Amino acid sequence: MEYNYKTKGTCSTNIKLNIEGDIVSDVVFTGGCNGNLKAIPILVDGLTVEQIEKKCKGITCGFKSTSCADQLACAVREAYEYAKKSN
Repeated sequence: MEYNYKTKGTCSTNIKLNIEGDIVSDVVFTGGCNGNLKAIPILVDGLTVEQIEKKCKGITCGFKSTSCADQLACAVREAYEYAKKSN
């Protein structure tokens, strides 16, 4: 299932991803730091929601209380919960 997440508090504005069960793939960020946003999708491709949360949840960026990685952790959890309700 394709899912779009509107980010909060980051330079990136949106995260699009696919989720099948609890496996995440095809992560695409809109906006943000180009290099990081190319690397993150490659590093998390094929991981579970829980694995992404363990790796990314709570990471901050500079003075911000969140980051693109932290927002990804929020996005995958939201997508997973939405998919469970939809089935």
